[in-house]
Amino acid sequence: MSNTKLEKVFRDPVHNYISVNNQTIYDLIGTREFQRLRRIKQLGTSSYTFHGAEHSRFTHCLGVYNIAKQITEMFTKNYPETWNPEENLVAQCAALLHDVGHGAFSHTFEGIFDTDHEAITVNIITDPSTEVNAVLRKVAPDFPEKIASVITHDYDNQQVVQLISSQIDADRMDYLLRDSYYTGATYGEFDLTRIMRVITPVDNGIAFKIQGMHAVEDYIVSRYQMYMQVYFHPASRAMEVLLHQLLKRAKVLYPAQKDYFELTSPRLVPFFEHNFTLSDYLHLDDGVMTTYFQNWQTHPDEILSDLSSAFINRKLAKSIKYDKADEQDLDILRQIIAKIGFDTDYYTAVHSNFDLPYDLYRPELQNPRTQIEIMQKDGTLTELSELSSLVKSLTGTTHGDNRFYFPRDILSPETLFKAEQEAFVSYIRNDHFLGKERK
Repeated sequence: MSNTKLEKVFRDPVHNYISVNNQTIYDLIGTREFQRLRRIKQLGTSSYTFHGAEHSRFTHCLGVYNIAKQITEMFTKNYPETWNPEENLVAQCAALLHDVGHGAFSHTFEGIFDTDHEAITVNIITDPSTEVNAVLRKVAPDFPEKIASVITHDYDNQQVVQLISSQIDADRMDYLLRDSYYTGATYGEFDLTRIMRVITPVDNGIAFKIQGMHAVEDYIVSRYQMYMQVYFHPASRAMEVLLHQLLKRAKVLYPAQKDYFELTSPRLVPFFEHNFTLSDYLHLDDGVMTTYFQNWQTHPDEILSDLSSAFINRKLAKSIKYDKADEQDLDILRQIIAKIGFDTDYYTAVHSNFDLPYDLYRPELQNPRTQIEIMQKDGTLTELSELSSLVKSLTGTTHGDNRFYFPRDILSPETLFKAEQEAFVSYIRNDHFLGKERK
């Protein structure tokens, strides 16, 4: 690994100092594709719920690099028989670049315009037109493909792959601590220092010494709590729903109003046309999109202007939980909402969030998870849930809920259609919905 002439440091609220003493890493940080991540929020719409959550994908990727750097340096020092130090730069570059393909408002944008941030990450790494690719090619002609194969999990060294992507990896360890810090929620805190002391390379991946098992348990519980309390927060999901409906309405209007959208939101036109390039993608970020929504507030279409204004000014829909057995009831609620005067295609939505806190390796699944292995004192490996009753209780079980979103105005005393409002309120609060006994 070629070192820089002088160590560079980034002051970080989670890791204190993040040091860079390798020229390749420093050059990657300076590329336009990586600098773009400063303009992509790590938590998307969650900043509308947790006002401190303004941190970016840039800060997160630096944090993941920092964790990977510390682990690979420790492996090099303590495990010369099981870790190849030539993998250090591969692991560190993959850690730094693992999220470089994330787009504006990430997952919501992907759902509307059928993009894939992981595929775009690989594209950025391997496309000769990018600055990232040029930096990687200076290491070796095939180095970009090596880094890309770590992202796609095809790299031949599973130790490197699992450091970047597994049920306990550098990515998750950073985002839990970082998101916890910036949201002000303490659920995501765990003993990173202890985990870093007990992580160890094994023949086909990574494991954790049994002395640190309770720190790993704490990490699993922290991850569960962050999903339930922060990532799945109903208000954050309301903003996601609003963003989805807003973009959906713009997409419907575009064919008949191309001139308008070319004037007010030109960077979105290639996505409306289903004909975007990598350059088009990289020109979009959260700020550009927000500016477009501000422009659309004056659009003559009442739905687009209203949804745009609601997004800019954080006017959230209300929601109620529902189960699969309630889906017929949802149709009745939509009928009532339509009578009140709302277009249910845009003013109602269902949103599901479920997470599997931990699971065993199940090879029969399409995307099996890599289980967490605990190394006993005699060197044998035991799957975590066999040793931890706490983790066993979370293993293989999904947690989360389904929510039905509807206009907040329906519950307002100013609602014009009083009979329909009363019917709606009665339906969601009384025996008709959710509270009824099921036989």
